Amino acid sequence: MKLFRTASAAIALALASTPVLASADDHTVDHSAIKAAVEAEYDSYLAPLFVHFHKNPELSFLENQTAARMAQELRDAGVEVTEGVGGTGVVGMLENGDGPLILMRADMDGLPVSEKSGLDYASTATQVGQDGKEYPVMHACGHDVHITSLVGTARQLVAMKDHWKGTVMFIVQPAEERVGGAKAMLEDGLYERFGKPDYALAFHVASVLPTGKVSAAEGIQYSSADSVDIKVPGIGAHGASPHAGRDPVYIASQIVTALQSIVSREVQPLQPAVITVGSFHSGSKHNIISDLAELQLTVRANDEKVRAQLLESIERIAVNTGKAHGLPDDMPVEVVVSEGTPVTYNDVALAKRLNAVMKRDLGEDAFLEFRQQGMGAEDFSYFVAEDMGVPGYYFAVGGTPQEAFDAAENGGPAVPSHHSPLFKIEPRPSVTLGTRAMVAAVLDLAPAE
Repeated sequence: MKLFRTASAAIALALASTPVLASADDHTVDHSAIKAAVEAEYDSYLAPLFVHFHKNPELSFLENQTAARMAQELRDAGVEVTEGVGGTGVVGMLENGDGPLILMRADMDGLPVSEKSGLDYASTATQVGQDGKEYPVMHACGHDVHITSLVGTARQLVAMKDHWKGTVMFIVQPAEERVGGAKAMLEDGLYERFGKPDYALAFHVASVLPTGKVSAAEGIQYSSADSVDIKVPGIGAHGASPHAGRDPVYIASQIVTALQSIVSREVQPLQPAVITVGSFHSGSKHNIISDLAELQLTVRANDEKVRAQLLESIERIAVNTGKAHGLPDDMPVEVVVSEGTPVTYNDVALAKRLNAVMKRDLGEDAFLEFRQQGMGAEDFSYFVAEDMGVPGYYFAVGGTPQEAFDAAENGGPAVPSHHSPLFKIEPRPSVTLGTRAMVAAVLDLAPAE
């Protein structure tokens, strides 16, 4: 790490060698110079950092080594760092005179997925999860891009202190994949300890967008998500004598089928909603009727009222399906919402402002009008919840080369989705564009004059 102790000075020297100021009399920034500096920084420093993070992913709330490395990277850049916020969370404060407080967040956890991307730096990591079981671990959602870009942004902003005024709060967040890390950091007094931000920013690399492109909504950016666990009790019996028991597999199967009626027959047809049963476990042998079936659901909505409706209807259908199939009153079906996050909304005024900044500073052709292509969710919503009063801006950065989309349209392999073992991101354009976009936002929101 000693080789990188003078990182901030090196970036400042690189910036000084390029025409950052339009003139000596003002603080106008030449964004072509910033682009050159960021790309040089990627080649000399950020590329191996990204590879390190990709090869060493960690599960949610267990990101101990990732958090330690991020804390050191921020310190080396010249940022004051506090560790252990909300578990493994890291907070870096970069103060630079009077001006707004801007929260800048990157999530750092990986997923329990065995990587099959074919990359020469693919993860072979395994880790024992909070449940005591060992899992393969992969950055199958691009969080390695996010934390690498956060380091790149911090290093650039330290080197450009003459061109902005205020304070940046760098958030290295755990457990986004379990939509619990943001809430944990807030419950640990994030805003009380470090200040309530004037703005909150974050981005997500997106496999569905071409590299070199950014996109952000002026309103809803991501759906809500809730994890629901359903336990269906049964009365065990021999498989040849089903009448002697109550079969939880059959009852749970009826619940799975009936749940789809909520979306098709209860939710207003123009309101998006998803109920997916992602896990169904029961039994141990061919000829044994077990005494328990367990379902795991993910539930998505674009409206908080619809979200509440879905959860209420799931419980009603599950509990009453159990009763309809003869489960006694002292053996009810249990429904538990184990994790959840609200809908993520971009502040409209802030989004309009920063979308214009992206077009101006990154290039008109770099910005794509936002189009929701799925019902992914984000716990960034906790940082900018309505009762927090913090305007938020969340944007997407393209991660897949256009050539891959062209090949897929011509009969080639499909572009792998997030959470797929085949998932891969083109790191250089993703990291550099994410960094440039964050820097551009800070320079606009916290100008030097």
